Amino acid sequence: MNILVCIKQVPNTQEISIDPETNTLIREGVESIVNPYDGYALEAAARLKDKNKDIRICALCMGPPQAEAALRECLSTSADVAYLASDKFFAGSDTLATSYILSEAIKKIESLEGIKFDMIFCGKQAIDGDTAQVGPQIAECLDYPQITYGLTCEIKDGELHVLKETEDGKEILAVNFPCVVTFTKPNFEPRLASAKRKFAAKKMEIQRIGVADLDGIDRTKIGLKGSPTQVRKTYVPQVKKGGTVFRDGPPGEAAAKLAKLLVDNTVVKDIE
Repeated sequence: MNILVCIKQVPNTQEISIDPETNTLIREGVESIVNPYDGYALEAAARLKDKNKDIRICALCMGPPQAEAALRECLSTSADVAYLASDKFFAGSDTLATSYILSEAIKKIESLEGIKFDMIFCGKQAIDGDTAQVGPQIAECLDYPQITYGLTCEIKDGELHVLKETEDGKEILAVNFPCVVTFTKPNFEPRLASAKRKFAAKKMEIQRIGVADLDGIDRTKIGLKGSPTQVRKTYVPQVKKGGTVFRDGPPGEAAAKLAKLLVDNTVVKDIE
């Protein structure tokens, strides 16, 4: 079986700062990492491979040339092969254009490798965008069934069984192959790279895919011009001062004071 994992190189959001004049992210000198949710997707694929050695994992990233570093990190933990979709024509793509490019890249990789991917795994969202749109949109582009917010998965009775996080708890869903699954954070961390795999990953070839390699791609649907999403403004929210805090006295007394404050300020009409 074959699994493709879509990953993204993102800035470490713990080190991000905003330019107060332009209200844009300051990326210079900021460490780039593999999007954490994509790491969970890769770990889910690796755990399937632990139980089935015939599984082959391919990592795919769309980004600038320096995104190779993120792919080599994936190769150092569990991926068997990696591809980078990189082209100046891809620059400025929103989530719709990105998912279209990735879906076309997936078809190209299948042609190059002479395989068909049984599963396509993605992180639920990227921490630098938080839209959670690319995975589901890839599924739509490929016309594959999808499950979102996966925690773990297993192959059972010719299907993929996914433990899914819901607002009310968890549920198990089964899906046929081929399929797309997006993953959120489970109750464990992804595996670390071994020294042997790190050394091997440095020497492995990462094949690039450009717009010229994607036969039949519609160039009106990619890049900035092919992106319907328009960012009008970015800004840093102002930090507001806290209101009245009731800390003194027993809980009943504090609750009574809060109730009176709500009534006095017409937040509520009456509290019985």
